[in-house]
Amino acid sequence: MATAKEPPEGVHHYETAEDVPWEISKYWHQRHNIFSKYDDGIWMTHDAWFGVTPEPVAKTVVLACAKHNAEVYGVAKKIFWICGDAFTEIPKRLKQVGKSAVVFGSPPWGGPTYTDYEVFDLNVMGPYTLPFLYNSFSAITPDVVLYLPRTSDMRQLAKHAKPGEKLKVTHYCMHGASKALCVYFGSLAAT
Repeated sequence: MATAKEPPEGVHHYETAEDVPWEISKYWHQRHNIFSKYDDGIWMTHDAWFGVTPEPVAKTVVLACAKHNAEVYGVAKKIFWICGDAFTEIPKRLKQVGKSAVVFGSPPWGGPTYTDYEVFDLNVMGPYTLPFLYNSFSAITPDVVLYLPRTSDMRQLAKHAKPGEKLKVTHYCMHGASKALCVYFGSLAAT
């Protein structure tokens, strides 16, 4: 059931397959896996369909879960939470505590073209490439986690490991298929 309010220009809530543009149809057919409340009126831009994190995955990484888990581990008072543009907020807010911070980045992958690659070239990921992301975040803290396409080039990731360091990579799966991966840099790679 769509909301009574009309979405702004460029924003849509598709109710039938006939209304969906071809290039996003495969994502629309997965809409209930991506959003459990899609039928309640979820709005999306065309570009958002290509970069949205499926709800079951997002539930494992969102701020609410992280805040709760920090309470469970007794470290909540050592953490402050930021939800915003990482390249604006992180340098401002982490100046003094950066080296003891952890940055989790879930960058846009550049739309559906990432699926054209058997092994995804992280240097063409847009609008932010792997070197840009890694250099930006590691300038603040060595402990960085990046949420990336499941077919990401492991050799490109390995180039950012410190000498003698092995990176930890975790695949996140739904219905038996990998949807994405997280790569852990710094002290997180060893845990």
